[in-house]
Amino acid sequence: MGFIDINPPVPEAPVGDGALLDAYSETVSGAVDRVGPAVSRIERLGDQGHGSGFAISPDGLIITNHHVVADAKSVRIRTANGAVGQGTVLGRDPDTDIALVRADMDVQAWARLGDSKKLRRGHIAIAIGNPLGFDWSVTAGVVSALGRSMRASTGRLIDDVVQTDAALNPGNSGGPLVSASGEVVGVNTAVIRGAQGIAFAVASNTANFVVSEILRFGHVRRAFIGIVVDTTSLPRRVALKAGMVQETTVRIRRIDPGSPADKAGLREGDFILAIDGHPVAGADDLIRLLDGTRIDTRTPISVYDLDQQIAERVLVPAARPQS
Repeated sequence: MGFIDINPPVPEAPVGDGALLDAYSETVSGAVDRVGPAVSRIERLGDQGHGSGFAISPDGLIITNHHVVADAKSVRIRTANGAVGQGTVLGRDPDTDIALVRADMDVQAWARLGDSKKLRRGHIAIAIGNPLGFDWSVTAGVVSALGRSMRASTGRLIDDVVQTDAALNPGNSGGPLVSASGEVVGVNTAVIRGAQGIAFAVASNTANFVVSEILRFGHVRRAFIGIVVDTTSLPRRVALKAGMVQETTVRIRRIDPGSPADKAGLREGDFILAIDGHPVAGADDLIRLLDGTRIDTRTPISVYDLDQQIAERVLVPAARPQS
């Protein structure tokens, strides 16, 4: 008579799968442990508006979204350890949806702004925030795309936006997008309603530039040349021909008619290699190099044009009106 085993052995998972999952879990939880205590809930006084923010310094500087604070001069802050206090809005930049708040309380912990230029598609992206009243929630996904543009509340386009599939909901706005190493690489800002797995964060390099401008001048000085760009790979042969070392650059996707870029002869599809001799490796470089000092100043720009030639142009940036 044959023997039938009524409790057959369960097939073992392939060797290494469990270790990989454990490593992923440890990476995410480690990043959350480093950044999570710096995350706060930001509430507008007098209405139900709220969002997220995160401290970036021991003296209580907190980054959030412009649309979270709106026109408020002060906000209520609730930290991860339960402390509640108020904060003063030091400045805001609607064009990048970034605002800076100084807390009047001990924030206990702060996070480090990382270099968003080091991001690559497929990198782990961890979002921490206060979505739909579920405070200090954590979601994780991957970086889906880099150098996107999206429209701000002012109607202007925000350049250097990180696209991620980490789940975001109302209330996540202003919270940090965190890398596997526990550095903030973006400020969560928007989701596309009706879409799944498509969310956006303002890159940390852009946020760092905005914070520096607000601390120095109270607002962001910005030159305007009238283009929309995407960050893209720089062909190796072009880099060698131009004597450049960067692996990425920006390509013009749209030019406003009559703008300084249009008057200088730039065309859609041109690669911008450098501004006044400074390499342009991404949209954040373009934003940083076109600061207030360039307004009404003849500015040389190096491009790789549609004729497959490296050309020099000169444009005169205009002042972008304050929103």
